[in-house]
Amino acid sequence: MAPTLTVKTGTSWSETWRNCLAVAPEAFRDDRVLNLWNTAWRADGRALPATSPVDGGPIAGPPRLDRAAAHQAVRASLDQHRAWRHIPLAERRARVAATLDALTEHRDLLALLLVWEIGKPWRLARADVDRGIDGVRWYLDGIEPMMAGRTPLDGPVSNIASWNYPMSVLVHAMLVQALAGNAVIAKTPTDGGVACLTLAAALAAREGLPVTLVSGSGGELSQALVRAPEIGCVSFVGGRDTGAAVATAVADLGKRHILEQEGLNTWGIWNYSDWDTLAAVVPKLFDYGKQRCTAYPRFVVQRDLFDAFLGAYLPAVRRVRVGHPLAVERRDDPYPELDFGPVINAAKAKELRDQVAEAVDRGAVPLHRARPADARFLPGQDTAAYVQPVTLLNPPRSSPLHHAEPFGPVDTIVLVDTEAELLAAMNASNGALVATLSTDDRATFDRLAPQIRAFKTGHGKPRSRGDRDELFGGLGASWRGAFVGGELLVRAVTQGPAGERLPGNFPEYQLMP
Repeated sequence: MAPTLTVKTGTSWSETWRNCLAVAPEAFRDDRVLNLWNTAWRADGRALPATSPVDGGPIAGPPRLDRAAAHQAVRASLDQHRAWRHIPLAERRARVAATLDALTEHRDLLALLLVWEIGKPWRLARADVDRGIDGVRWYLDGIEPMMAGRTPLDGPVSNIASWNYPMSVLVHAMLVQALAGNAVIAKTPTDGGVACLTLAAALAAREGLPVTLVSGSGGELSQALVRAPEIGCVSFVGGRDTGAAVATAVADLGKRHILEQEGLNTWGIWNYSDWDTLAAVVPKLFDYGKQRCTAYPRFVVQRDLFDAFLGAYLPAVRRVRVGHPLAVERRDDPYPELDFGPVINAAKAKELRDQVAEAVDRGAVPLHRARPADARFLPGQDTAAYVQPVTLLNPPRSSPLHHAEPFGPVDTIVLVDTEAELLAAMNASNGALVATLSTDDRATFDRLAPQIRAFKTGHGKPRSRGDRDELFGGLGASWRGAFVGGELLVRAVTQGPAGERLPGNFPEYQLMP
């Protein structure tokens, strides 16, 4: 009989919220978070109800501004920008360093907010916080040569990002943008992370960084955050539908932009035999339920190797650990070791289950379906946002699972017989951020990898967004605008010599680093 589980001591939502009120009382009220604009925390906007994907319980929702207030916030940010861009680099470095020290002091609270708000297991939540902090420290150490001959933009940088990496993507980008001499505006993601971002913004604002943090619907705020003439650059991370609308707007306005969009990242298997190495990496590919821009939801497998592939893959996928991220046997036990908890919300869970059911109904072959009984849950807890790992063979072309990223713990497998079929299947989504090709022959990899439309292609191992000096971008429809990572992130949010062409994917040209 499985032991009865309970929530780890000191980690309940009510305790987490009380800690936020104690650490940053200027940014939190008894029942809501505030917006930050024109250097003040404001109880404006309509606070929406929200629930945690972890257990369906109530948590703080985003205080959504209307269009008029968003325009006021943008104009105020321009005033901050005009003052901040003249602050000496040494002082900017000192203020960003102080912010990082404050984030480090409260790293566990930031991580716990990520657990409750977006369902990250503790190990991954801590990693998100630490990667954000450590990544910005790398820029602090090397910013002087990156800024040589460069100046801040004419207006603030507007950040619109997805919910899955609030610290290591969004806060990281904001702090580097400020370090480079820009005021920064961030829109909190609608689906989660508002309290974590509010706490991070409060710690940054205390150190005098020119940060604006607002909530609202994309449709309501896009006129201010994307099209407003005060905006110097738009940085977007999200899906292709929303990204396409942003891309059209910034192209029409000739505005600097960084648009990271989704793509179907694929893992090809061709003339391969190192199955132990593949088996070891399969559970890791399920980190955070594949809710990552660099997740691999598609395997493209040489038909002659399918039996050997399954012999490695199926035992590995059965080891994936799912459950409530804070559920322990005894209240003082360590945090549970999980690969993922819930997906972002119950609606996404239903969408994934419906897509799987429809694909099977239209001919996909279910190879693996984990059982809810194998997951770690509290007695009687709400599990509506949890999806167990699923693997399907040959999803039909009519299914979204055939051509789009599911953003959930669903793997699909496509069998191929020729190298041409392999490449066509790996390029199914017209561009991707990452890809991997597992083949024993290095010459085969060197010949095929350049034909895979991904910004990064690994040889037998996964690629990631990267940290510090590793560049990042996308090919095809997965990216629009300037590439980032390393010094390219600083170049993307600063002005260089006249006529400079930034590495990136622009309507008029594509320039690889």
